[in-house]
Amino acid sequence: MNHTINRMWACVRKAFPKAGKTCVWLLKIILPVSLFVRLLQYSGLLSKFAVFLEPLFSQIGLPGETAIVFITSIFSPLYAPIALITAMSLSVREATILALMCLVSHNLPVESTVQSKTGSGFWEMTILRIVMSIVIAFCLNWALPRNGWATIGVTVSAELYDNIRDVFFLWFTSSMKVIITISLVVTALMILHYILDEFKWMQGLSSLFAPLMAVFGLPRNTAFLWLVGNVVGLAYGGAIMVEQVEQKKLSYANSRLLNYHLAVSHSLLEDTIIFIAIGIPAVWIIVTRLFFAIVVVWLRRAYNYYYIKKMKAYQS
Repeated sequence: MNHTINRMWACVRKAFPKAGKTCVWLLKIILPVSLFVRLLQYSGLLSKFAVFLEPLFSQIGLPGETAIVFITSIFSPLYAPIALITAMSLSVREATILALMCLVSHNLPVESTVQSKTGSGFWEMTILRIVMSIVIAFCLNWALPRNGWATIGVTVSAELYDNIRDVFFLWFTSSMKVIITISLVVTALMILHYILDEFKWMQGLSSLFAPLMAVFGLPRNTAFLWLVGNVVGLAYGGAIMVEQVEQKKLSYANSRLLNYHLAVSHSLLEDTIIFIAIGIPAVWIIVTRLFFAIVVVWLRRAYNYYYIKKMKAYQS
């Protein structure tokens, strides 16, 4: 018993320095990004940008100014778009739609490169994720109730301030609330990651999820990598996924199917908790992503089936 406690305590001590470095990294992302948005609001440029994109984004239930959040998410980790979301005054409905778009399409240069090393094309994954972001946004705009939603983020725009000092105060106080919340979440997740690794629980947990693979349209032997992709994400779990494919523990065909699923739904643990921390309902994050990931995989399997059938008929 004491040995187990000592091992867990060692995981906690190992996690804190790593979590500290991550929190400093978060400061470097969140503070400048959120300040940039505040200054755009204060100058009135964000309102002009919003007017230009309003006709397009109104089709998915979002104000035009949120386009900057989605564009930022495509090229960066999720913490940057989170900083932008919390710097705006959005209803929970709007923030949920926007969050799902960012959850599907974020950090694409890095994550699509990882997936390209495990059997899928870089542009194939990039285009799939951007298209699915828009599809999911349209569907959520149709499905979510219109009324009765609270407000997320700040309730006052920096555009309403006359004094630049007040703008900086608004920026600093709102940013620190986000940073403290996310830092606590990141630290807890880092400790969990080290404990799972120390006690070799990932392999055991993957066997519990193996029966679900049939529902997802995936082979049973993808269960371990599915769990890796949903616990540590694509960017951090990429090395494990590449190793599994290179060691022939997973075929390229099965890896491609898994990539289609993970393109829409990955890092369900960390990403979900982080968005819950800023007020996004967990059920919409988890259920929506899993549902569309299942749809995408089964459509891909149907395409593969009919394509192979057509090729055989052509060859005969």
